[in-house]
Amino acid sequence: MSDDEIRITYPCDYPIKVVGDVRPNFHEEVCEVVIRHDPTMTTDRISQRTSRKGNFISVSFLLVAQSEAHIENLFAELKLIESVRLVL
Repeated sequence: MSDDEIRITYPCDYPIKVVGDVRPNFHEEVCEVVIRHDPTMTTDRISQRTSRKGNFISVSFLLVAQSEAHIENLFAELKLIESVRLVL
C-alpha cells in the first residue's frame, strides 16, 4: 500500500450526507433506511439543513460502519428513495 492510500479500519464512525427534494416525510424515510442499517443510530448523530433557497434538504448521519459492503448496501438503498438526489 502506498502512502497516498487511506485504509479504513472497521467498525468505524463514517459520515454520510443524503440530499433530496424538500417534501413531507423525507427526513423520516431517510432515517428509517439508515436506522435499519445501523440500529445504534441516535438523534445526536443526525443533523438536518435546508438549502438557502429552500429547494433541497440534507440529512447528515454519523454511521457506525461495519464494512465497505455495509456502506455500499446502505448507499444503494438510500438511492432507491424517489426524492433522494445525492448520497455522499
